[in-house]
Parts: sequence; C-alpha cells; structure tokens
Amino acid sequence: MTNLLGEPPETFLPADPGAAELATGTSPQAVASTTPDSVLAWALLAQDALDDGRDLEGYAFARTAYHRSLDALRRNGWKGHGPVPWSHEPNQGFLRSLAVLATGSERLGDDAEAHRCREFLHESSPEAYAALVR
Repeated sequence: MTNLLGEPPETFLPADPGAAELATGTSPQAVASTTPDSVLAWALLAQDALDDGRDLEGYAFARTAYHRSLDALRRNGWKGHGPVPWSHEPNQGFLRSLAVLATGSERLGDDAEAHRCREFLHESSPEAYAALVR
C-alpha cells in the first residue's frame, strides 16, 4: 500500500547560536552559560559529563538539549516526525541530544526511555544513528 500523503519534508534547523564559539574552541560550559539556547553546547556538555562518569549531570544536560531541540524543530515547521538530516550541520545538536539522552537514560536504568530515544534518532536520521550510537 502506498502512503498517499507522502513523507513529511526534511527539517533543516537554522545555525545553532553557539556553534561559531564552539568552533573556535570555547568550552561547551562557557557557551551554554552565555548562550543557553545553544542546543549543541548542551549536547556537548552532556557528552562530556557522561564521558567523565557524571551520569546524572549528563542526563540533565541531555534533557535540556533535547527539550530545547524540540522547541527549535517546532519553530521550523517540524510536525513531530520526519527526517532531520545529519548532513545539515545545524541539525546535529538535536541528533546528538537524542544520542546522549539515550545513553544517560540507560545509565540511570531507564531502558524504555533509552530505547525510545534511539528509535527516534534512527527514524530521524539513520546516518546520525550510525555515527552516534555506541
């Protein structure tokens, strides 16, 4: 059976407001402190915390990144599903937030949430899933 409505269009987020600072080597903590709407900064903070074994902090940072991502996606026409291409660099903060939220959830014993986040990541971007799921 063919889906007569078709797939939703790809979502392309605008540039992350902290991306330029992060690219120059400014720490994610400094960027999140001065530019709290930088999803990428929060996702990188989450990854750093998880890498250091600070699971609760990593989870909290990832949850912040995820919720800020959902707000940005909705503001840019996303209807709750559909492709969010990894190849579009501004989308990478959102996709990273899903990956780190899955890891943080798993470490806190919330396997259902970890599974949901990984499925959401895979449905949004198989390329991101391949690049980020460890």
